[in-house]
Amino acid sequence: MLIYVVEDDLSILKLIEYSLASKGYEVKCFENGEDFFKENMEKPADLVLLDIMLPDIDGIEILKRIKENPQTKKTGVIMITAKTTEYDIISALDLGADDYIKKPFSVMELISRVGAIARRIESEGSKENLLEFNGIVIDDLKRIVTIDGEQVSFTFKEYELLKYLVLNKDIVISREKLLTYIWGYDYEGETRTVDMHIKLLRDKLKEKRKYIKTIRGVGYMLSSKE
Repeated sequence: MLIYVVEDDLSILKLIEYSLASKGYEVKCFENGEDFFKENMEKPADLVLLDIMLPDIDGIEILKRIKENPQTKKTGVIMITAKTTEYDIISALDLGADDYIKKPFSVMELISRVGAIARRIESEGSKENLLEFNGIVIDDLKRIVTIDGEQVSFTFKEYELLKYLVLNKDIVISREKLLTYIWGYDYEGETRTVDMHIKLLRDKLKEKRKYIKTIRGVGYMLSSKE
């Protein structure tokens, strides 16, 4: 997990960096908002530890920008600040901060709070990598397919074909579109290649083969509808 720490107090910054790195996290530190945004645009963090009082951009403004950007809105954010009023805490949480830790804080408290958010982020990420359809489960991170709990082996093209059908369930997809997407724009083969791989796919799906519908004269569709 990649964690960015934005804090202008160098002693606190180094303490956080050392503490999190010792727990196996990848940590990068910034003393101002401008440097943070430059790096986060190129390589977004999974979690940001963000001080409110910064020399250039206010931490609340940074939080707003993180949550308004579609590419970073799911980033976990823990606010770290000396401000302790209820208004400050509510403002940060209302804008989408996941947690709030007050200075001074103990290392154990910091690690505990980071760990809690990290587990949530990893759990949500693993769910996003799973595609499911009527007992067919595709773990796209591990490239593993299970059918009713039993792992089934697929070739690269078979896997990509099944994944594409699941992603587009209940949508009729032409042979030409499948050929272009799975085999690429420069592929010079015939649409018969698609038919052959659909047959192989059906054989491995066994009783689930019924969900791959042949749409005569057009192509195929994955659907549980009769």
